[in-house]
Amino acid sequence: MIGKKMEKALNDQVNAELYSAYIYLAMAAYFENKTLRGFAHWMRQQYNEEVGHAMKFFDFMIERGGRVQLQKIDEPPNTWDSPLAAFETAYKHEVYISGRIHDLVKLSAEENDLPAHYFLSWFVNEQVEEEASTDEVVQHLKMIGDSTGGLLMLDHNLGKRGE
Repeated sequence: MIGKKMEKALNDQVNAELYSAYIYLAMAAYFENKTLRGFAHWMRQQYNEEVGHAMKFFDFMIERGGRVQLQKIDEPPNTWDSPLAAFETAYKHEVYISGRIHDLVKLSAEENDLPAHYFLSWFVNEQVEEEASTDEVVQHLKMIGDSTGGLLMLDHNLGKRGE
């Protein structure tokens, strides 16, 4: 049985993961409007990952006898000044989510909730990958600068995500 404090925190995390999905879907739309289909594809893949993360929390709570309570999802931004600005936003968001996961790990220790602690270890490792993958694109975009050719090459490469 899951404790009430952990149940509330995990419900809040479901909302945070769904917001993550929502912001990546908004970024996909932004990139589609810029005809950067590879960037849009990358963001759609990220959207799918975030929905999957939300469902992991959702299912974990149900398995533990908890009650899932879905919450309102805030409207994400829908435009950015540049592809770099969009990916910088994505990176900052992943750092924020990592902090939330770390707080959940601390709560699991405080509550002596070993099942939650072990469950959350997957997310700790996942967030390392999430931060690294978004930061890699940020660094590539910084190297490219104003090079249209470089942007199109990166767009092509990002379109291969998941192959």
